[in-house]
Amino acid sequence: MYDVSAGSPVYFGTMAAELKEVFDRFVSVRRKMGDKIGAAFATAGDPSGGKETTIISIIQAMLIYGMIVVGDPLDATGHYGIACTGAPDGPTAENAAKLGRRVGLLVKRMRG
Repeated sequence: MYDVSAGSPVYFGTMAAELKEVFDRFVSVRRKMGDKIGAAFATAGDPSGGKETTIISIIQAMLIYGMIVVGDPLDATGHYGIACTGAPDGPTAENAAKLGRRVGLLVKRMRG
């Protein structure tokens, strides 16, 4: 019910203030988020614009919430999550779909 994928544009190498506010504002549901599946993604305006550090900042918040964090599958990029520069191109969209399927399959396994 609370499994989450969260994404953000890069803002000085971390998640945007608006997403951080979501994590800060909903701390009251923190205990309900424990053991839920989480995944992260980011986009930047520059190829070296801090996408991975932004994803890590999202992952840190999910871990503080007690979530089980998954990266993208090995048949995608096999890293922290999905990242792109600007709008996602075809391969990035495919990798995002793979991450979404992975999250869905893990949620199904945990509930089954």
